Amino acid sequence: MKKRLVVSNIGMLATPTGNGPRSGPRQGEILVLEDAWLAAEDGIITAMGQGQAPEDLLREAQVLDAKGSLVTPGLVDAHTHLVFGGWREHELAMKRKGVPYLEILAQGGGILSTVRMTRQATREELVERAQKALHTMLSLGVTTCEAKSGYGLDRDTELKQLQVMQDLEKLQPVELVRTFLGAHALPVEYQNDREGYLRLLTQELIPYIAKERLAEFCDVFCETGVFTPEESRRILEAGQAHGLKAKIHTDEIDALGGTELAGQLHAVSAEHLIAATDSGIEALAQGGTVAVLLPATSFYLNKPYARARDMVQAGVPVAVASDYNPGSCPSLNLQFVMNLACWNYKLSPQEVLTAVTVNAAAAVHRADQVGTLEPGKQADLVIWDAPNLDYIFYRFGENLTRTVVKNGIPVWEA
Repeated sequence: MKKRLVVSNIGMLATPTGNGPRSGPRQGEILVLEDAWLAAEDGIITAMGQGQAPEDLLREAQVLDAKGSLVTPGLVDAHTHLVFGGWREHELAMKRKGVPYLEILAQGGGILSTVRMTRQATREELVERAQKALHTMLSLGVTTCEAKSGYGLDRDTELKQLQVMQDLEKLQPVELVRTFLGAHALPVEYQNDREGYLRLLTQELIPYIAKERLAEFCDVFCETGVFTPEESRRILEAGQAHGLKAKIHTDEIDALGGTELAGQLHAVSAEHLIAATDSGIEALAQGGTVAVLLPATSFYLNKPYARARDMVQAGVPVAVASDYNPGSCPSLNLQFVMNLACWNYKLSPQEVLTAVTVNAAAAVHRADQVGTLEPGKQADLVIWDAPNLDYIFYRFGENLTRTVVKNGIPVWEA
């Protein structure tokens, strides 16, 4: 017998539509249904409408009463560093004094500090830590989450991080999308052998990870003191040659040409982009690349905010994500990120909703499955403790989620 779910008495259903990223004026165009209902069978949305749900759908269905509240698609966090060992609160004093990130990294801190702790952690310890984080994400409305490796920087630990993500997929309901970020930094043991590390990435790790289907994407940190645009191209093209889709961390600190590279390679996404130039923004638009912006990182590091408004006007689809990690953004609160995007990126509530649903889904190649509430899509949704869309941007600093549904099954309730 099919498992049927009916969400009734929806005060406002707000969702973008379509199976791909939305850009320009379309980023702010969403479907709004008042006094609505939604039905799903076996985890897939089958129908939706206004007024009372049809009696034939209500029979033998699990009925969720939305009690006149707002319903949106489940949130998609398109950029996280979910699996890591240890925290870096000891860097707080340096950051408060304004010590630059690249200087902290040069002193053996930053990413390299987390690498040491992640290498030391057991697979079981990493699973336990990340599972706790995912439970909190779920409680905040996140139903799909991208997770990057990059805190191993050696064969065994990079594979361990990706295997932990596989373990987590069986232990909890948040859907994970795996990204290989072995090019997150140059490890200590290769400080005098950049070419050797590039060979390890391109000739050993990328082919193995692709063959074993441990990741879907290949990412690289193209930045001053990390990897050059030329090195980044080499890594990403190696990934593409083995079927790993391209992502790039770039222009977080300096504009080196990584954003232009993303457009040239038709990368699925380019991420951070604080320092992106006009030519970089144009390259993203031409390349069909989603800009994944990370306002909580700007907030935590007291850095400028990316040019989201300019990107929307240039026809670049904009997503926003948490960047949850132990160094530059020790927060996984995507609701707070949504507030920041509204106020500091000057995006409308409708544009931000698109940024954390269908555009974020497009940034992880899931827009044909999640990110909107439409027949044929997965029944991933959030019932909010809010009467309308504006309310969740008007309020901040507390969790406004009431119920979270994943694949047609209620998986979290306040």
